Amino acid sequence: MNLIVFDLEWNQCPDGKAHEIPQMPFEIVEIGAVRLDDRKEIIDTFRALVRPSVYEAIHPRTAEVIHLTMEELQRDGVPFPEAADAFLAWCGDDPRFCTWGTLDLMELQRNLKWYHMLNRMEGPLAYDDVQKLFALYEGKPKERKSLQDAVETLHFPEDEAFHSALDDAMYTAKILQIIPDSLIFRYYSIDSYQNPQSVEEEIRVHYDTYDKFVSREFASKDEAMEDAEVTAVRCFICHRNVRRLVHWFSNGGRNYLAVGKCPEHGLVKSKVRMHKTENGRFYVIKTTKMIREEDADRIFYMQAHLRHRRQVRRNTRGEQKK
Repeated sequence: MNLIVFDLEWNQCPDGKAHEIPQMPFEIVEIGAVRLDDRKEIIDTFRALVRPSVYEAIHPRTAEVIHLTMEELQRDGVPFPEAADAFLAWCGDDPRFCTWGTLDLMELQRNLKWYHMLNRMEGPLAYDDVQKLFALYEGKPKERKSLQDAVETLHFPEDEAFHSALDDAMYTAKILQIIPDSLIFRYYSIDSYQNPQSVEEEIRVHYDTYDKFVSREFASKDEAMEDAEVTAVRCFICHRNVRRLVHWFSNGGRNYLAVGKCPEHGLVKSKVRMHKTENGRFYVIKTTKMIREEDADRIFYMQAHLRHRRQVRRNTRGEQKK
């Protein structure tokens, strides 16, 4: 097992979101990483400063968080392609990446793509989200603590500052060390920045309490919601298609919900979340799990409430036109 725990620090457009480059909202300025052996013992570390080339001033909010100045980065940093080459070479063959949360792996790929280096990391990528694993370890699966809060919860010595890439990677590695291997391997995550491009590449993962499906791309949300696999509602236990009690509806955001009933195992909820790619297409991540009757009732009333609100708006618009 080649476990690579890494952390990134990045900068953003100093002139605000309106002036940022959409393909590069966050420019990596520091890479820190820790290598663990099969016993999860720390055996090596990596650190690289990156000389910025996209945003040449530090965003004020970034300056408050990271412990680096533009002068240091320009003096001690190397161009991103050089830093990325060194990091990926240090990672070795077939690394298992581990990060605190979901953002670092995505931003690493986005920066690689900007420099035409994305072929160095073939996705979608299986990885370990230590933030999620820590929540499961604590028995609070829906909670997401900051790295600092987790370190304080565990009463680890806070010898180094937070928001320094190598130090944060070290803290993350120490948390990973206390999480049982059985939990790590049962609840690995899928990064879909490089999402499936064909039916054959679509991803299906069965966890202990839910199923996850990552679709190929579609031209629109409507096209996605017309796809038989996207809209299938299957029992989490026996995986048979079930009769829908609540048909697919949008809750007003990017999420769509449906409820079905397996005659043998009970009520099932499927949730589709729409994701828009950088080229304007869409793919979905669908999760399916068993639910209780009160959960199904809540979704039923949510659908009824949304229908009522839409009808009221239609009636209001009709009255205004008269």
